[in-house]
Amino acid sequence: MHELDPLVALSTRRWFFKQCGVGLGGLALASLAGAAAGDAADAQNPLAPKRPPLPAKAKRIVYLHMAGSPSQLDLFDPKPKLVELDRRPCPESLLQGEMFAFIKGHPKILASPYAFARHGESGQVLSELLPHLATVADELCVVRSMHTTQFNHAPAQIFMHTGHFRIGRPSFGSWLSYGLGSENRDLPAFVVLLSGRYAPDGGTSLWGSGFLPTIHQGVRFRSQGDAVLFLSDPHGIDRAARRRSLDAVNALNREAFAREGDPEIETRIAQYEMAYRMQASVPELIDVASEPESVRERYGAKLGETSFANNCLLARRLLERDVRFVQLYHWGWDSHGTSPDDDIVTSLKQRCLETDRPIAALLCDLRERGLLDDTLVVWTGEFGRTPMNEERDGSKFLGRDHHPHAFTVWLAGAGIRRGTSVGATDELGYRVTEDPISVHDLHATLLHLFGFDHERLTFRFQGRDFRLTDVEGVVQPKLLA
Repeated sequence: MHELDPLVALSTRRWFFKQCGVGLGGLALASLAGAAAGDAADAQNPLAPKRPPLPAKAKRIVYLHMAGSPSQLDLFDPKPKLVELDRRPCPESLLQGEMFAFIKGHPKILASPYAFARHGESGQVLSELLPHLATVADELCVVRSMHTTQFNHAPAQIFMHTGHFRIGRPSFGSWLSYGLGSENRDLPAFVVLLSGRYAPDGGTSLWGSGFLPTIHQGVRFRSQGDAVLFLSDPHGIDRAARRRSLDAVNALNREAFAREGDPEIETRIAQYEMAYRMQASVPELIDVASEPESVRERYGAKLGETSFANNCLLARRLLERDVRFVQLYHWGWDSHGTSPDDDIVTSLKQRCLETDRPIAALLCDLRERGLLDDTLVVWTGEFGRTPMNEERDGSKFLGRDHHPHAFTVWLAGAGIRRGTSVGATDELGYRVTEDPISVHDLHATLLHLFGFDHERLTFRFQGRDFRLTDVEGVVQPKLLA
């Protein structure tokens, strides 16, 4: 080993305490999380499981994000007043000082073309587009009073997933990986699954680790072909050869760490070792053919397809293997009404057909396997839709523009108050009138369920302690059991 140069050591110590997870902010977290100081095994494994500082209801989470933003007015928040005013000019009071993404001129009110009904003992109000979700209505906490500061897709998605509208902050999944580690040493703590024609607008920033060590970033799995790109050995390389190669690379990396003191080198070593173990664990994991046909039928999953249904089934397999954070994105909910591909009559109905059945199956499956009591399920878009018809360039297709002032999310599972609804909007569904909940409030509440005070789960970067909730956020007791 090379001896560390004194000047390098000095600069490394400065960098270490400013940037690294075992700097001042990281030491505070280690204390909060119950990690034993000087534990050599934890020092070598940044994903070693840690105890949360507070009592926790949740151990894992599956986060279902409908990229493009579903229309809350056509799925969860019926408004009789819209029927009364359908196709009439929007009240002037709604337009004063307002900025829209695409609406021009004086728009007209648009009623939902769908019927709503009450379901379950709780009487949850759901659209006819969600018949399967209606069968598990009593599991849901429907929040109709979400609001955000962003009304364009990429910044709104980044805000929803990182607590800030600009790229560079750690994602929610990365914060949980950093704070809690992983219960499964053979799989990542944070896995991402995509479906739909395109990836979400926010791109890989939605599951990036930001300034946290890169071992905590989300790992994208694919439901066909190689589950993880570049995970398979090249032709002619067997398992033993891969082990010898990895040992040699790790030896060089350890020598570099001794010389330079950069903690990211240890992260790289941990990533290489994780990839080696994943070569054995992942093929069995993604083999949904091993599931009984009745289970695949329940989800609507089909062998060899890339679909939201397949991803929901794969999500259950990941959760039961104690993957901490499973993130599903499904593209195609941007219902502007410029054509049948993005209207609320054809496109919205199709998106619901693709997702309604597998989501209900996932909730039922988790409940029957005893996993729902300590697994959080979260369903969101990045913002809502307007109660006015967008009618872009005179389009005759029905659609709604982006709307940040009010939208709906729902939650289920660990520590969530079942069979309830929280919040309300005005008679047109334009603004929140009861129990407003911000993105930071939602994040604070979810972290609370994992046993964290959101103000104390921090990481020191560039001389400042950062957190998921920035400088805001209040835990919302009405969401909690």
